[in-house]
Order: sequence, then C-alpha cells, then structure tokens
Amino acid sequence: MTSTESTTQVYRVYIKATAQQVFDALTKPEWTQRYGYGGLTDFDLTPGAKFATAPDPAMVEGMKAAGYPVPDVVIDGEVIEVDAPHKLVLSWRMVMDPAAAEEGFTTLTYEITESAGGVKLTLLHDLAGKPQHAAQVEGAGDADQGGGGWPWVLSDLKSLLETGSRLAG
Repeated sequence: MTSTESTTQVYRVYIKATAQQVFDALTKPEWTQRYGYGGLTDFDLTPGAKFATAPDPAMVEGMKAAGYPVPDVVIDGEVIEVDAPHKLVLSWRMVMDPAAAEEGFTTLTYEITESAGGVKLTLLHDLAGKPQHAAQVEGAGDADQGGGGWPWVLSDLKSLLETGSRLAG
C-alpha cells in the first residue's frame, strides 16, 4: 500500500468473479449498498454525467451513533470514461467530510482485467494536492470506526462477490 504522501494510491485485488459481475458491483445501487461503507450510488454511465452516493439506512445509523452529521450525499463526481466492463474513470469527491469536500475532486480509475480463475481489479486514486482525501482513503484507521479506506472496501467487495456475504457486519 502507498502512503498519504503519494500522489496516486494503487490497490489491487483478485476476485473469483467475471468482469461484468465486478463492474455491476461497482456501478449498480443494489450492489453498492451491500459492501464497504454502503450507500446507494446512482450512475448514468455516460461520460460527463454526474453521479452521487446517498447514505443507506445502515450508514445513517452508524454515522449518527458515532456523533457525525449525516449529509444527503456522501460522495459525488462525474463519469469521465467508461469501457464496460473493463474500465471506469470518475472524478470523485468525499462530500461527507467538509475538509475533503473543500479539497475538490480527485480522479478514481477502476481497471478490471481477466485473470486466471477470475479478474484482477486495480483501483488507482489520483490524490495530488488532496491530503485529506489521501489520509481517509488509504485505510490507516480502524475499519470498525470507519477508517478502513480502499483496502477494506475492496476486501469487502471481494468477500461479497465470492461468498455472497460481507467481510464486515
């Protein structure tokens, strides 16, 4: 894993699933609420289209229990490039944290390639000049307290696709 000093964080996970299954899990709200931090992401997969992630009930309850305000949108951005089911590039901003929201948009790229027995999912997150975003998504915190970042999200996605159950909760 890379540190928060890097301008680009790169994470890779191998998943026993098809490229289409992984792509659907990344882009369909019936999947996005089932792993990681949850949330219902509404995508129009047209370059230039806006997207937003709304907190699902579990996220709302968790944030309230931890004493954090719960915004209507927790992540937003724009679709930059789509090559379904192999690549998705987004402008991406964490809106639920005011300091991260003020930093502006980052660039998030998912690459899905066929691999022996499944796929290789590579996530590249360009965080140049975005130290608040970098610190939050690197996964240096306690996942049980919301600090698992991309390593935890990708691990949870892998578990869900391979077993039908979440790694967490």
